Amino acid sequence: MPAITLSNLSWSTPDGRSVLSNLDLAFGPERAGLVGRNGVGKSTLLRLISGQLPVQSGSLSITGSLFMLHQAVRVEDGETVADLFGATDALALLRRAERGGANIEDLENADWTIEERIESALGRVGLDAQADTPLTTLSGGQRTRASLAGAIFAEPDFLLLDEPTNNLDRAGREAMIALLAGWRGGAIVVSHDRELLETMDAIVELTTLGATRYGGNWSQYRERKQAELEAAERDLADAEKQIAQVERQVQDTIERKARKDAAGRRRNAKGDLPRILLGKRKDRAEDSSGENARLAQRQRTHAADIADAARERIEILKTMSVVIPPSGLPANRSVLDMDGVTAGYEPGRPILRDLSLAISGPERVAIVGENGSGKTSLLALVTGKLAPWAGTIRTLPGFAMLDQTVSLLDPDSSIRDNFARITRERDENTCRAALARFMFRADAALQIVSTLSGGQMLRAGLACVLGGPKPPQLLILDEPTNHLDIASMEAVEAGLRGYDGALLVVSHDEAFLDAIGITRRVVLG
Repeated sequence: MPAITLSNLSWSTPDGRSVLSNLDLAFGPERAGLVGRNGVGKSTLLRLISGQLPVQSGSLSITGSLFMLHQAVRVEDGETVADLFGATDALALLRRAERGGANIEDLENADWTIEERIESALGRVGLDAQADTPLTTLSGGQRTRASLAGAIFAEPDFLLLDEPTNNLDRAGREAMIALLAGWRGGAIVVSHDRELLETMDAIVELTTLGATRYGGNWSQYRERKQAELEAAERDLADAEKQIAQVERQVQDTIERKARKDAAGRRRNAKGDLPRILLGKRKDRAEDSSGENARLAQRQRTHAADIADAARERIEILKTMSVVIPPSGLPANRSVLDMDGVTAGYEPGRPILRDLSLAISGPERVAIVGENGSGKTSLLALVTGKLAPWAGTIRTLPGFAMLDQTVSLLDPDSSIRDNFARITRERDENTCRAALARFMFRADAALQIVSTLSGGQMLRAGLACVLGGPKPPQLLILDEPTNHLDIASMEAVEAGLRGYDGALLVVSHDEAFLDAIGITRRVVLG
């Protein structure tokens, strides 16, 4: 039976930073979702399993064949869809046969059904392409689908998928979800797509403490995690009560000892006892005091250890907390008015034609549509980065835009300095408190933006846009969940639900759009 087994597996970066430590995991012919915070080692684990990284410590055993699908499909000039299927030579042979240029040996070795099977695989991922379609003519999402079709064609025992829905439009996401829902081989899927994770047979969570397997899909995993959090909080509350009780007992003992010693000194002052007996009593008192102190210290240490263990579990389980101050946007105020707008990047080839869109008050509008339908171009028009060829655009001043590259951040400055610049907040304590809510605590707030991972950078951008004392009355988000881990995503959703300004959002993530209370969808295409 196909299987992947990891025993005591560890891996560290070249500079010695531990990423994975002492992992013991086994995967069979099942669909396993691999989840965890950004930077915890999910993609590293896939690269180790696929052989792209060497195992440094422990062992890795693989029975069966693998296919690895990366987040971005690299394309070389001249490559076609057939290259993703490993079918270029087989198709060239068929073409020679069709032209009458194949010999008898070629005809015997020809795979006469290969084109039909390639078309079938492309159809399963909902991609309208042929084997000879140049990859350079496909969008990033279409290349991802074509690569997945290549995996289906190869019929591996295990699919290794790293954020497979990140660059897919709605149709592509639905095709990916449907494919995995019907997949009968093994699959290890790194993803923050909750719709996709609902199709899993198991969820494996990576944390700084290791890996934990949960049977069932995403919803079942979340129920277990919530129960664990509640148990850890109860343990912490009990431990803190025990600490307080120990301190009270210690104080009571000290006070009783002080009263007893005072009484003894008064008796001694009267001279009623012989000197030798006074010395023995003094020795016993000192021994008793020392034993009480040692007992109290043991009790303190035991209670503190229990509290620290509970806090550590809560630190792992709890996410960032986003609380957004009021924006003060009136209900009838116009925040965006586009009238008859036509625009594009090449003369004579408009991307958007005669588009009108109005947003008033705290409306929540999602821009949806297939890849290439003009969603990002619409945001460029709203923010003034692209001028219309025809029509008019009026946007509320003071809006905030958070794009996929988080370009509002200065890459050479720290998170804290970016926050102070964008929010114009001068008070150090206020800056640090706001950043801490986005999990940039203590020295983490001093990290230089260019050193951050994609998920950390987006989280820093969210902190700078949403964490200030006066949030914008219009917030524009372009695929804000692409690089967020699920824990951070859910915290952002909770914060955005409490935001009283207007939202204009481009996203293919229906779970995210539903969670933030989108009131209207504008479909492009």
